[in-house]
Amino acid sequence: MNPVLQVALDMVNGHRALTMAQECIHGGVDWLEAGTPLIKAEGMNIIKKIKQRFDNPLVADMKILDTGKLETEIASKSGADIISVMGMASDATLKESIKAAHRYGSQIMIDLMEVKNTLKRVREVEALGADYLCIHVSIDEQMKGKKPLENIKKIVQSSNLPLAVAGGLNSETAPLALQEGASIIIVGGAITKAQDPKEASRIIKKSMTQQKVIKTNLFKKYGEHELLQAFKKVTTSNLCDAMHTQGAMRGISPLKLGYHLVGKAVTVETLDGDWAKPVEAVDIAGKMDVIVIQAGQGQRAVWGELATWSALKKGIQGVVIDGGIRDISDILKTDFPVFSRTIAPDAGEPKGLGETRGEIMCGGQRVRPGDWIIGDDSGVVIVPARDAQEIANRAIHINEWENRVREEIKRGGSLNQVLDIKKWEKVL
Repeated sequence: MNPVLQVALDMVNGHRALTMAQECIHGGVDWLEAGTPLIKAEGMNIIKKIKQRFDNPLVADMKILDTGKLETEIASKSGADIISVMGMASDATLKESIKAAHRYGSQIMIDLMEVKNTLKRVREVEALGADYLCIHVSIDEQMKGKKPLENIKKIVQSSNLPLAVAGGLNSETAPLALQEGASIIIVGGAITKAQDPKEASRIIKKSMTQQKVIKTNLFKKYGEHELLQAFKKVTTSNLCDAMHTQGAMRGISPLKLGYHLVGKAVTVETLDGDWAKPVEAVDIAGKMDVIVIQAGQGQRAVWGELATWSALKKGIQGVVIDGGIRDISDILKTDFPVFSRTIAPDAGEPKGLGETRGEIMCGGQRVRPGDWIIGDDSGVVIVPARDAQEIANRAIHINEWENRVREEIKRGGSLNQVLDIKKWEKVL
């Protein structure tokens, strides 16, 4: 079959999905997909509305696992041309889904997500009468760095069914999937989060038609060695949202507006006014590090102009202090990122009490050496090193989603209208 571009409308408000579908079709999208969140939010009515408005083939991403006949029937009668069934479903469910689909003139796409013995299952579902296969890396797995391109060639060689591929594809990866043997390219965020979905669709379709990579700086997933780049693209607010409102240091503020601090924590614990360990930490820290200091009640300063100059000359990214700083006018002249709890003119003595490179509490958050520290005008957030890749990608996703919502507001809708807030208020 000729290469197909399918857009996944994975949103929860029907009016946004319909507007998005129109723009995508104008950009060259071939198939429309009513995504699972959309179907769960709007029910079968959204399938009917899409089918009534557009002539393009319509995929209902039902992800059927049980009651195969019933769920396939209601999707087919609502207008779905192709319906997804999970490959991990029982053979009985698959058989019922396939029979019902063919009875009502629709087709079945088998979603291979989380199938353990993929090639064996591919042969089984083809024998049962499925129409399409789909390699699918879930959004949650994408955030951890998993990609969908690895097994395409093996599956294509094991089956005669057309293969769809989904999982964070864009204009760089879509042609690669086709070169490996895929027939259907399923794209979600790289189109639906774009400020101009029509243009985004056009570029991806062009990359598919020419089977040529078109570079993009948007809608990418970042690997472990790209985290500095990723964290520089997002705000502390994005990160808190990505961590379910966790990670924000309380009471820690930037010395001035305009900082965007990103680096790994070198931790210091000291007493109020004891500036020995903070100064010693400058010699320990590297160029990509942030010194993070827990300094008691913060009544007296543990950091000032001379410590700032030492850190600046070393190439250190900044300092975050749960305590006091001084020499404000001189520090401001350096433009070195400084975040603190308090400001005080007096410092104590360098007694050397405390330690470096241990676990500390700063701004109410537990900080371990090597954790990521991000600071901006809104404050400071700590991202645990063990979760850094996933959190960075989730924050990028949120940032891109907000960019799309902003574009819809600029077109004339209020935030309430775009998101339909009242519809999603918790029922009490």
